[in-house]
Amino acid sequence: MIARNGIGPRKERVGELNLTRRRRMPPWLSLICRLTLALALMGVALAVNWASRADLRDTADGTVSFTDVLYFTVITITSVGYGDIVPISERARLLDTLLVTPIRLFVWLIFLGTAYDFALRRIGERWRMRAIQHSLSGHTVVIGYGTSGAEAVKELIRRGTNPASIVVIDPHEAPLDAARACGVTVLHADAARNVALEAVHIARARNVMISAGRDDTSILIVLTARRLTPSVPISVVIRSEDNESIARQAGANTVINPASFAGLLMAGAAHGPHTADYLTDLAAVDGRVSLNERPAKPDEIGKPLATIRTGLGVRIYRGEECFGFWQQGARHIEAGDLIVEIVPDENREPAND
Repeated sequence: MIARNGIGPRKERVGELNLTRRRRMPPWLSLICRLTLALALMGVALAVNWASRADLRDTADGTVSFTDVLYFTVITITSVGYGDIVPISERARLLDTLLVTPIRLFVWLIFLGTAYDFALRRIGERWRMRAIQHSLSGHTVVIGYGTSGAEAVKELIRRGTNPASIVVIDPHEAPLDAARACGVTVLHADAARNVALEAVHIARARNVMISAGRDDTSILIVLTARRLTPSVPISVVIRSEDNESIARQAGANTVINPASFAGLLMAGAAHGPHTADYLTDLAAVDGRVSLNERPAKPDEIGKPLATIRTGLGVRIYRGEECFGFWQQGARHIEAGDLIVEIVPDENREPAND
């Protein structure tokens, strides 16, 4: 519910919020290119008719001026002419047949193409995006396209995620323009409202990433998202340490504090120059090693975590419990376990779309 001009609240429906994607060329640039091409073709026809004006006859006064040639060119290209100015020689008729007529067809195709692009195509694009909106499933929802959100999207793409499977929600148009440039689907809306999250079918999402810029806004979005989807993993960026526990209580599975993480890197660098380098290596997609999370494979059941061959196993998540590689629970892998491992770059599994 939102207020408009003090009149009162207005209820918005899900269908009023439409997803958009980047167009290959801005509409204004496409229109300028089409008009330029049409004028260029008409200029060619005008030059040809002016050069052969001696082969034209004006039935009104018998003389053919530049104005007459311009009139004859425009009328001939846009229609079949009125017969007041006519070609009287075979050369003029051949020029009209072999040159002016193809130009006429091209100009009409430009006009029809412009009408299609700015009317029918937009209607079709709107229908297509609505179809995509209704079929969204297994996608990643990124809420807030600031510094953290933009880096998250770029990292997902670098890790192999299809940009078409990423939906960015932001209340401001400028960040969405930058998001469109990455090829992702965007929604201009306030994600703290149910209608926005329902529009992207958050209940069918693979995961949700929230970085709204303000802790109070991010926590409100977490509450809204968790009420709509009790099981989808939610990660959120929180800048104040005091708000981290509140974000977890609101329903966030993962709470990330950029300042705390930066502090960890700096402290690690103080005790050893290679610690921060290795942590950065793990976090970045272009590092020599990376962290990989995957379900346990059937042939690993019953074996110790240390024996897996896909990487260096460091943790097992079993339901709500977490076991490090040194703990008793990591000595026997069970069905349904999630394994966190350190793998070389060439062994990293591609992201699922």
